[in-house]
Amino acid sequence: MKRIITVIAVAAALCACGPKLVILHTNDTHSHMDPLRDGKGGIIERAALVDSVRKADGEGKVLLLHAGDFDQGTSYYSQLHGRLEAKMLNLMRYDAVALGNHEFDDGIEDLTERLRDVTCPVVCANLDLSAFELGQYVKPYTIVNKGGMKIGIIGLEADISTCVSKTTASRIPQLDPAEVTNKWAKYLREEEKCDMVIVLSHYGYVGDNEEMPDDQTLAAKVKGVDLFVSGHSHTFVDDFIYVDDLDAKPVPIITDGCWGLEMGMIKLY
Repeated sequence: MKRIITVIAVAAALCACGPKLVILHTNDTHSHMDPLRDGKGGIIERAALVDSVRKADGEGKVLLLHAGDFDQGTSYYSQLHGRLEAKMLNLMRYDAVALGNHEFDDGIEDLTERLRDVTCPVVCANLDLSAFELGQYVKPYTIVNKGGMKIGIIGLEADISTCVSKTTASRIPQLDPAEVTNKWAKYLREEEKCDMVIVLSHYGYVGDNEEMPDDQTLAAKVKGVDLFVSGHSHTFVDDFIYVDDLDAKPVPIITDGCWGLEMGMIKLY
């Protein structure tokens, strides 16, 4: 597994005692439990990497995120209907997980049944799920304390009208992603006094075409966000891109390809 390590220095000099916070992130793992034929990926190697970082830097400093589409893509899903993926999220102890479009492949009720067993926070702010039991298991945001920091994490889903069955998508009201991001970022900053706000987004690192919105266009419409961790587009990158937000502050956006072939690592000092 290629390990992408991106370091952000947030102090004048790097501290000899190690990072203040380590963010590990995956997206679009798509039920890939086994390594590919070339040996890359696999749930065992991903879990081992997470464990090694937690041991090296201290569990209280490590934030583990998934930007959606943990379901669908191999026979593990087609035969076990997402139950194994839910168990893996629990066993790896993710701190927050976004919903991807493929989580809805078997409908709202089936997803609800699977999420009953998920113990980590599942976040999505731009779908109104209040009319469904699913809304009990999916919240707009979560707050995590890591590295001595209070971190607010807002979830975003893709435009489900373009990538979820019409039968399912027509039942779920969509909310404007920029509006809900600004709403919750303001709340997390001002009311919850969060030190950092992260958007965990399945909206897409890049759009499917020039007309499709993505996290890069979205970042320019929001403020109060420190980092976008993106999924959906299966884009492999080596570093951040930066987009100026409404306050002209550069906001880093990162993503991590697909299938669990890589795991992103961000170290803050």
